Amino acid sequence: MSKQIIDLKGKTVLVTGAAGFIGANLVKRLYNDIENVKVIGIDNVNDYYDIRLKDYRLKELGEYESFEFIKGSIADKAIITEVFEKYKPSVVVNLAAQAGVRYSITNPDVYIEANLIGFYNILEACRHYGVEHLVYASSSSVYGSNKKVPYSTEDKVDNPVSLYAATKKSNELMAHAYSKLYNIPSTGLRFFTVYGPAGRPDMAYFGFTNKLVKGEKIQIFNYGNCKRDFTYVDDIVEGVIRVMQGAPEKETGEDGLPLPPYAVYNIGNNQPENLLDFVTILQEELVSAGVLPSDYDFEAHKELVPMQPGDVPITYADTTALEEDFGFKPSTSLREGLRRFAIWYKEFYY
Repeated sequence: MSKQIIDLKGKTVLVTGAAGFIGANLVKRLYNDIENVKVIGIDNVNDYYDIRLKDYRLKELGEYESFEFIKGSIADKAIITEVFEKYKPSVVVNLAAQAGVRYSITNPDVYIEANLIGFYNILEACRHYGVEHLVYASSSSVYGSNKKVPYSTEDKVDNPVSLYAATKKSNELMAHAYSKLYNIPSTGLRFFTVYGPAGRPDMAYFGFTNKLVKGEKIQIFNYGNCKRDFTYVDDIVEGVIRVMQGAPEKETGEDGLPLPPYAVYNIGNNQPENLLDFVTILQEELVSAGVLPSDYDFEAHKELVPMQPGDVPITYADTTALEEDFGFKPSTSLREGLRRFAIWYKEFYY
């Protein structure tokens, strides 16, 4: 797909979900890599997980002089309008969303608010303030229980198995409609199981670590027969930054009407790992980092259990399109990524 190159130098970028795991890492990279960039961050800093992690990330971001943080929800239209009116961002990266598959079963309201109403507010603002490129987080969960692997963006994704997945698919449809109607260049990114230091405690690697430290049992779903395309956060951020700089080209179709400047990519490691192998590597790295004692009895703390509602047995990204259009493919090995997480965990919690 032909791209409109966007030079981020000296630009104003809005990052929603800036206190989140991917958001905070993205802001840091933008400041470290791009000259004279100005980043506006917005986040409602909710208590879905340990607020200390969000405070820790925001404290790091506070070191960048031109970074401005607004505490608020993207579902609040007045706040979004005010932000766009005041800062007029050239590029918007929408990472604010209520995450988590299992949580969407018990707390559906927050998913509708953040993922649908919030995203609608962002689209409306992009429409009225002439944004050069909207990049937004979708999710590998949109593939539902598709049997064909690896998952390709060419596949049909009409069978979500959780409300979370349905909201992410909705984001892609809404973005397509706005791209078509208002010629807004937009790119959706389907992230695959993101992990790393200062990540989300509701993710398996973090939750497992917390339980093992307390001497509790960890539950391994589908009797250990799940496979996940674990993607290290730095690889995700590298992909986002590259995509930000290449917006889908505005083109006119044969009928003289604009073709929607719209694209969707997978960002995954393209190498699914068995959950039992993953747990073994995690254990080894936690012992190596001094989080757990060398004589820790792992077998006594493992329990194999059936699949959870809304879960899928495998996630596996076909990243061909990302490689072809942006020359990028995630490359951090699972051991290297979990090693960095274990070292960070030791520093943060001990």
